[in-house]
Amino acid sequence: MSVKIRLHLAGTKKRPFYRIVVADSRARRDGRFIQEVGYYNPITKPADIKLNEDQIFDWLLKGAQPSDTVRSFLSDAGLLTRLHQAKIDTKKNK
Repeated sequence: MSVKIRLHLAGTKKRPFYRIVVADSRARRDGRFIQEVGYYNPITKPADIKLNEDQIFDWLLKGAQPSDTVRSFLSDAGLLTRLHQAKIDTKKNK
């Protein structure tokens, strides 16, 4: 089973609001998900993004793959650098 971290549309027509969720890659975009780990509101200026960094970091360590948009959010938050450093540290300790 492949797990993705991706956006889940929760808004209405012309008023988008997205939840950032962990979901099975075979599930529909707005279908069933495993866990909600944040949200993204593009309507506000500047855009409102909330990430539960601890939960996202745990899922990334377990092998979850972020979508392109979520990857850019994680990169801006510094989570991908933290993940890379954690993987290097575990290799050094072996």
